[in-house]
Amino acid sequence: MKAMILAAGLGTRLKPLTNERPKALVEISGRSFLEIALCRLRSFGVKEVIINVHHFAELIQEYLKAHHNFGLRIEISHEDLLLDTGGGLKKAAHFFLERGDSGEPFFLHNVDVLSNIDLNRMLQFHLEKNALATLAVQDRKTTRYLLFDDDLLLCGRSGVKGENPVIPGAKPTQDLAFCGIHVISPRLLRRLEEEGAFSILVSYIRLAAEGERIVGFRADGYYWRDLGKAESVVKAEQDLNRRLVLQ
Repeated sequence: MKAMILAAGLGTRLKPLTNERPKALVEISGRSFLEIALCRLRSFGVKEVIINVHHFAELIQEYLKAHHNFGLRIEISHEDLLLDTGGGLKKAAHFFLERGDSGEPFFLHNVDVLSNIDLNRMLQFHLEKNALATLAVQDRKTTRYLLFDDDLLLCGRSGVKGENPVIPGAKPTQDLAFCGIHVISPRLLRRLEEEGAFSILVSYIRLAAEGERIVGFRADGYYWRDLGKAESVVKAEQDLNRRLVLQ
């Protein structure tokens, strides 16, 4: 199985931890964000990973070499200009289309999230729903929500200036927070019409409006933490020490 780890961001909110290293190499209890993400994916059967890089890219490449790629086949997708989640995935599409677009689904995982979400259950849910993409979501507070109907089909998103929050004709009943973890069917990659730097959520909303099945996987019972801020790293380390989440 394959996966992509999104690791190209500047990590501005993590300063001063990212003054001399990329956010992917910030550590929790002696382990980098990147190591934690790679080992979790490996534990769920992932054998091949592509990682997008930009900020301190050479440090990530040296780190992977020093750790023998953690026993995985790893490819680097270097972004001279940051492409955001959608543009980054589109640039890396070749990695998942080596055998055409009829291959098995793959994971897309932010490097700066810590969770114990059962990725096997999420993958099975994706297959059962015959989804184009499945997004891990939770019922928690956030500044921007994804909107879903009773069947957990994506209906829109709120909190985006200048954008109609609801897809025409949709009937949202649930406002849920996205966890930065996706399962994606390869055929989505040929449907990414957007160019340059763009959020994958823009593509999801468009595709959902065109009738594609973009679904939410309720991950309320699992531990999850955004590691985007320095204070969150401290809290995550405390959680690990208290064994609230096992890695």
